[in-house]
Amino acid sequence: MSVINVTADNFEEIKNSDKPVLLDFYADWCGPCKMVSPIVDQIAEEHPEYVVGKINVDDEEDLAAQFGVMSIPTLVVLKKGEQVNKNVGVIPKAKILEMLA
Repeated sequence: MSVINVTADNFEEIKNSDKPVLLDFYADWCGPCKMVSPIVDQIAEEHPEYVVGKINVDDEEDLAAQFGVMSIPTLVVLKKGEQVNKNVGVIPKAKILEMLA
């Protein structure tokens, strides 16, 4: 499954997925975000059991505020619409998969 570009318009649908949801809050100008992005892309391709979305904080300030995103990259995991995990900064793929487990 490919990465979904999450916006205010499709957020509720993504949030209420039956599958665990990984959200990557990023910005195009953010160097560390560029390090995490290919890892998130890999997880989306290799793990169809998860919904993977990216949220551009410059375009979706309200969504970033809703999750208390102060620094990027921030990864958030939702299960049944509730936040169950959050990490700020660059982490390896194995740690991201642990967040989803």
